[in-house]
Amino acid sequence: MNLSVIILAAGAGTRMRSAKPKVLHEIAGKPLVEHVYERSLDLAAESVHIVYGHGGERLREKCHHFNRAIWSEQAQQLGTAHAVQQASTNIAENNIVLVLYGDVPLIKTQTLKKLVTTVSDNNIALLTVKLDNPDGYGRIVREAKKVVAIVEQKDATHDQLTINEVNTGILALRAGYLNTCLKKIDNNNAQGEYYLTDIIALAVADGHEIVTTEAVNSYEVEGVNDRKQLARLERIYQEEQAERIMAAGVTLADPSRIDVRGKLVIGEDAFIDVNCVFEGTVAIGNNVKIGPGCVIRSSTIEAGCIIKPYSVIDDAKIASNVEVGPFARLRPGADLKHNSRVGNFVEIKKSVLGENSKASHLTYLGDTEVGSNVNIGAGTITCNYDGANKFKTIIEDGAFIGSDTQLVAPVRVGKNATIGAGSTITRDTEADTLTLSRVNQKTVTGWQRPTKKS
Repeated sequence: MNLSVIILAAGAGTRMRSAKPKVLHEIAGKPLVEHVYERSLDLAAESVHIVYGHGGERLREKCHHFNRAIWSEQAQQLGTAHAVQQASTNIAENNIVLVLYGDVPLIKTQTLKKLVTTVSDNNIALLTVKLDNPDGYGRIVREAKKVVAIVEQKDATHDQLTINEVNTGILALRAGYLNTCLKKIDNNNAQGEYYLTDIIALAVADGHEIVTTEAVNSYEVEGVNDRKQLARLERIYQEEQAERIMAAGVTLADPSRIDVRGKLVIGEDAFIDVNCVFEGTVAIGNNVKIGPGCVIRSSTIEAGCIIKPYSVIDDAKIASNVEVGPFARLRPGADLKHNSRVGNFVEIKKSVLGENSKASHLTYLGDTEVGSNVNIGAGTITCNYDGANKFKTIIEDGAFIGSDTQLVAPVRVGKNATIGAGSTITRDTEADTLTLSRVNQKTVTGWQRPTKKS
């Protein structure tokens, strides 16, 4: 079975009150249309066609990484049937076509697989859902349990408005028959548009069976039309992530206050406090404790670590039994070895902090290689940038860096060397030595502070 997917993403989304296309608004840090595109890949679709219109160039630019996408423009928004037609004529007649929507982000792969497997040469597979409040949706009209039509709300009779089984818009059928029907659809309706739903009545008239599959969860087929709906689906998505994490043996202080915006793999007996955000691909080991308000992006944190409150970790590697924070910032390339310590208001970028070494507070380490058992005092800065080029600082095993030290790269501090507090180091220091660069202290008696002139 060869499957082709058509994703409709041409709508302007005026109720979003936004300059950007609706399908580029995000859930879990990812555009709505990207969620749908990924489901297409899950289904191993032979081709994925995205129909765009409003803000098309911006959409294509944002989604440039959609390597499998075939883009089709709907220059005029004349309805869903017209939109599908922009792509369907480029699909082999024997392929099954699955129609999806770029603003329906939470559809499940299993739901779609079940729908597609019901398609044969002579039927249409239609995904429906039953709602307590079907207001605004096209109703599924049946006779003797068989689907005979879909009626849009604006065209429905009083009796038809009482039907609670509604159309999701998601359907699958052979491409050849789809194109035959699209040619027959007219715009004789209240909106003056070419409705894809009219294909159902045409199929019934041709003697084709309409096979329905019902979505288990109504939120799977909910579309995003405004910011309120966007926020609602965001929370549903995050609740699912929280449930998955807890099922893996993780304690969440409050499951309603965690945001996963990527892929999070986390070990048993870990603890995550409130208001933490995980972005990109994050791997966390067993027995890791993460304090409130932390942001962790594209990083690895091994077993037994403690990440204290309000720390930001971005593209970093943290070995086992490391403590970080509070209020620490690890930038890309930070590599903390076993049992090291990073304290409050410490920033590390493209640097290694060796085993059992510590930078406890108020320190910047950039382009630095720190050995094991090193103590870095408060206020230490590696001056790695001359305004044009970056240079490296090397601090060898056992060194002690006194508070308020500036290490002007390129520079090397030898093994077990000591740097006196308040020093500016511009040349390499030998092993087992004390180096300091202070001026002699003096006191000036009778000195008067400047006063403000009247």
